[in-house]
Amino acid sequence: MKLAFIGAGNMAQAMIGGILRNGLRQPQEIIATAATQETIDKVSGQYGVAVTLENCEAAKADIVVLAVKPVYYESVIQEIKDIISSEQIIVTIAAGKSLEWVSAAFGGQRKIIRTMPNTPALVGEGITAVCPNENVSDQELQEVCQLFEGFGKAEVISESFMDAVIAVSGSSPAYIFMLIEAMADAAVAEGMPRAKAYQFASQSVLGSAKMVLETGKHPGELKDMVCSPAGTTIEAVRVLEEKGFRSSIMDCMHACAEKSRSM
Repeated sequence: MKLAFIGAGNMAQAMIGGILRNGLRQPQEIIATAATQETIDKVSGQYGVAVTLENCEAAKADIVVLAVKPVYYESVIQEIKDIISSEQIIVTIAAGKSLEWVSAAFGGQRKIIRTMPNTPALVGEGITAVCPNENVSDQELQEVCQLFEGFGKAEVISESFMDAVIAVSGSSPAYIFMLIEAMADAAVAEGMPRAKAYQFASQSVLGSAKMVLETGKHPGELKDMVCSPAGTTIEAVRVLEEKGFRSSIMDCMHACAEKSRSM
């Protein structure tokens, strides 16, 4: 099945790279579009896939990924909707664009799979929420999930969870980057060279996440394992609680989900 990316920004490039690395498609089976010649030249040179400035040309593929920003969805769909048939699969990656909205924009029965990947896909560690509409067969859903597993993990969810997904994974890399930056700044203030500070902070976040995933232990239990009585860690945790660390994370995620609902 030929695969098209309408839009070839960072997320699309992460997806293309992972799909090719895992042999899920050959370069000649993928076509990508972009708004500028500079971008498609870059994508062609780096990945060897077919490229075009014409969205309508790419829209003839079996699976069409709408990889443009949400603000451009309406205009892009208007451009390609008469080309997309009921046999093709449309994959969306935009916040705030429900299955119902996309179906209405195309003006009829279409096979639509709403997804929400995140930027760790760039390093093969993404996680993608996947939600099909009623026109998508189990085999087609499995095919698309396999593509997303080329750059991380894919989980089929109810669309009612999508705003929560956007808050907890789609947008959350930004929160983690801010945490790493703040940790490194504090280490620099303590005299550590900045490059080393980023290395130690980043590896600690990576290792901590891996402990949660691989041990199966509750995060609170893992936290308690680090907190010796009257020690340095529990003193740091006390200050985090005093400053509202956990409540600020919960508040920011609620704001993120609310924004997604209102888009």
